[in-house]
Amino acid sequence: MTIHWCGTGLSSVPGLRRLIEGGHKVAVWNRTVEKAREAVGDLTQDIRPYSLDALAAALQPGDVAISMLPADQHVGIAKVCLEKGAHFVSSSYIAPEMRALDEAFRAKGLCSVNEVGLDPGIDHLMAHDLVARYRASTAYDPKNTLSFTSYCGGVPKIPNPFRYKFSWSPLGVLKALRSPSRSLRNFSELRVNRPWNAITAYDAPLPTPESFEVYPNRDSYPFMQDYRFDPDWQVKDFVRGTIRLNGWSEAWAPVFREIETLEGPAGDARLAEMAAQFWAENSYDEGEPDRVVLFVSLKAERDGKTVWHEEWAMDAWGDARGTAMARLVSMPVSFAVESVLAREIPAGVHAAPHDPKLIDKWMGQVRALAQYLERVDHLA
Repeated sequence: MTIHWCGTGLSSVPGLRRLIEGGHKVAVWNRTVEKAREAVGDLTQDIRPYSLDALAAALQPGDVAISMLPADQHVGIAKVCLEKGAHFVSSSYIAPEMRALDEAFRAKGLCSVNEVGLDPGIDHLMAHDLVARYRASTAYDPKNTLSFTSYCGGVPKIPNPFRYKFSWSPLGVLKALRSPSRSLRNFSELRVNRPWNAITAYDAPLPTPESFEVYPNRDSYPFMQDYRFDPDWQVKDFVRGTIRLNGWSEAWAPVFREIETLEGPAGDARLAEMAAQFWAENSYDEGEPDRVVLFVSLKAERDGKTVWHEEWAMDAWGDARGTAMARLVSMPVSFAVESVLAREIPAGVHAAPHDPKLIDKWMGQVRALAQYLERVDHLA
């Protein structure tokens, strides 16, 4: 049985190194072999030039393929895994094309485990834990009014005037600013075409209280079902979103104004130009610490009074182990690989597990990755 880890980019290395150091048989695949050698050449010589055909030729029944490549590569690798009788793992959101493979993976007794990074990933574990704890509490009542929020983001540990720093190409961040979102606010659907039209303040329960700027992203609605909310629950708010340092919206106001004016090929060219400028002016310096913050909250109210309110709070930053982002994305991927090998995850296409035993196990390991990780009871 071989673990085939594809991709050794910035968010891949800690989890990959953990698996190799743990004694697993790991084949490392990367388009540029030299970059992979820089990342793990001190631990292994089994480093191969990546192509889908080469991976397909190497896969054996019972192997696990991990894709830390761009998201558009995942489905192709997953299909090859099905052909070869291998399992698949990625940190990315489950695309409709991946979900469509669920029946085929089940039929072959194979796993396709996705959304097991930071966000999506650790946030899912926190949400599943809170929902289970609420259901088991004495405050539980189907008639309660519920509010759920989940905010995650990478921010500079040492704030800069731009209130943000880039670990990789800013183009993805700029394109995301043009993406619409859908969430639930005050019992009504909130559709937002531009994030900056829905920025609110968030007071985080950290040891030293801190306020951030937050906004919804993507489509939050499907996650009510994923997090096992009952269809008849009274849900007032349900938002999954992004978190930024205070002052971010003001510092980025000129960026927002210009993005609104960009259209067509000329607009894309200007976005690329802006990305290059931002990278030159606001990328992390060598050894400069990044920071990752994540807050997942579930609150229940009855007759306008809060009867249950717990929240996971995580604060992590770069240290001698490397960047916080790389740790928190790739280490949970390595946990998922080990859970697949241990047959702790059923066959089929899945996101991060909701099994309480696995959540406890994984969150116990996540605790060692962050400088602060606590489940806060706001009513205690």
